[in-house]
Amino acid sequence: MNKPKIDPKALFNIGYGLYVLTTNDGKKDNGCIVNAIMQVTSNPLRIAVAVNKQNYSCETIRKTLKMNVNCLSVDTPYEVFVRFGFQSGRDVEKFQNQSFVRSGNGCAVLKKCSNSFFSLVVEQTIDLDTHEMFICSVVEAKRLSTLETMTYTYYQRNVKPKPDVIEEKAFVCEVCGYIYRGEELPPAFVCPVCKHDASAFELIQ
Repeated sequence: MNKPKIDPKALFNIGYGLYVLTTNDGKKDNGCIVNAIMQVTSNPLRIAVAVNKQNYSCETIRKTLKMNVNCLSVDTPYEVFVRFGFQSGRDVEKFQNQSFVRSGNGCAVLKKCSNSFFSLVVEQTIDLDTHEMFICSVVEAKRLSTLETMTYTYYQRNVKPKPDVIEEKAFVCEVCGYIYRGEELPPAFVCPVCKHDASAFELIQ
């Protein structure tokens, strides 16, 4: 019996918001882009956040058991995604020359491009192999603007740079816009910008 095929592009049709998760280890502010966030209960008020284990933010959350979730609004520029999504906090100071305020837990709040934020305390951790899911209590929350939340679809259509017309054969990463030029995309290729695998690439027609 043939094994059912999984089209990774089908996953792009799941509705996602985009968020900057911020942490502080007592010495350093850090942040990363996440999309797997949802309210799971209302009484008590709890939110689930999934974070890739390779992210420096995940390491910090394990140590401090606290974080902020900044809901990105539709006016968020592409530079924010480059800063927080396409480089590691182990290598760079993501908040260098950035304007932000702090919530009561000491973590950063991005007022300029967020419509709200939540301060969270980890109550439970679930191992999901490549990711960890943190079940969190909400200890602080504030609405910052009336702008709509940035969705993954909105990001793809309106924020991510569109590839230029290319004469030679090339493939574009649908996550960050990186272009690989060549006749064939190697099956084991990993995007050097956002670290997604070859399934995230599409042939430029």
